[in-house]
Amino acid sequence: MNTYDWLQEIPVLEDENSCRVIEVSFHNGSRKDFFRNTTSQYFTKGNLVTVEGVSGFDVGEVSLGGEIVRLQMKKKGVKEDNPEMKKILRRSSDRDIEIWKQNRSREKEALIRSRAIAKQLKLDMKISLVEMQADGRKATFYYIADGRVDFRELIKVYASEFKLKVEMRQIGARQEAAKVGGIGSSGRELCCSTWINDFKSVTTTAARYQNLSINQVKLSGQCGRLKCCLNYELDTYLDALQHFPDNCDIIQVAKGTATLIKKDIFKNLMWYILPDSNKQYPLTIERVQKIKSLNQQGLIPEELESVDLTATKTKEVEHEFADVVGHISLRSLEKADKKRKQQQNQKGQHKQQNRQQGGGHQKGQQQNPNQQRNQQQQNQNRNSSNPNQQRPQKPDRK
Repeated sequence: MNTYDWLQEIPVLEDENSCRVIEVSFHNGSRKDFFRNTTSQYFTKGNLVTVEGVSGFDVGEVSLGGEIVRLQMKKKGVKEDNPEMKKILRRSSDRDIEIWKQNRSREKEALIRSRAIAKQLKLDMKISLVEMQADGRKATFYYIADGRVDFRELIKVYASEFKLKVEMRQIGARQEAAKVGGIGSSGRELCCSTWINDFKSVTTTAARYQNLSINQVKLSGQCGRLKCCLNYELDTYLDALQHFPDNCDIIQVAKGTATLIKKDIFKNLMWYILPDSNKQYPLTIERVQKIKSLNQQGLIPEELESVDLTATKTKEVEHEFADVVGHISLRSLEKADKKRKQQQNQKGQHKQQNRQQGGGHQKGQQQNPNQQRNQQQQNQNRNSSNPNQQRPQKPDRK
């Protein structure tokens, strides 16, 4: 039951003609209602608001606002100037939300207890859902029953058991699936719990028009009824079947009576089967009309003249395997790799030359002190090795 607000990005001009009605959803969108905004506040989608309830208040979420609410009201037949329309009291406070969550937590326990009480009273009904009002003064019990149920005694027991006002609402199997929710066979959320709000009857005739096999398991949804999606394309099939001739279920040929088994609206073919044979013969609409006109004149054609579908079918070309290993040249990548390697080698050579030049200069600077030290050591060694060597005599001073 989700609705996309395609006017939400348009700026709102507050004037006398602007829509003052807001759509509010309750219980995860399973129930929606319209409320009049008499406050000076502006509400957007997703805001929690406190609205008028039965002898109290209720808390819901804003689902629609602005001019698009008028389209929704027109669709559901609700008048904007309805004097009985309830009002929005305020934006939900922390205290309102706390009370609302406390009463929501009581719903599961109330559902189990209500089913047990209905079973004790031996009532032929099933309690499918319990919805508590935000202030805890009222509870709505949704039930499913095949016929009429006298639940006057049940309401008295519920009122004394739960200490609140009780309201009973009968729903169908599709409404129950919409309120409970789930994932369909398509892998998406159920249509009845997202956007469908009016449930139309679905029969097996819709499946026959679409040439679907009558398999109750495959055609049934989670509600146990036929899937609603069987009606989605039914109008398209009915429009296409108008071009097919009527009263052509049986035609006479020389081999016997041909019986119609299906109609192909995509190829405009009608499929027939002959007695004592399992082969199916596709015929064009023109050929069926011609055979039918001949039968009305008392003439019986020799052959059905079926269409050869294999001749008209385009033959798919099978691509042969080709070994392309070694045939693909990545010259651009190879050139880039070579250029990158050359640049790296040149940088490495420049760094090595700079290191050698710097090391040789330092070594040359350090050779002179080393040589001096070596000479001094050699001189000392010479002196120590010739202790008897006479020192040069100084000249006498006279």
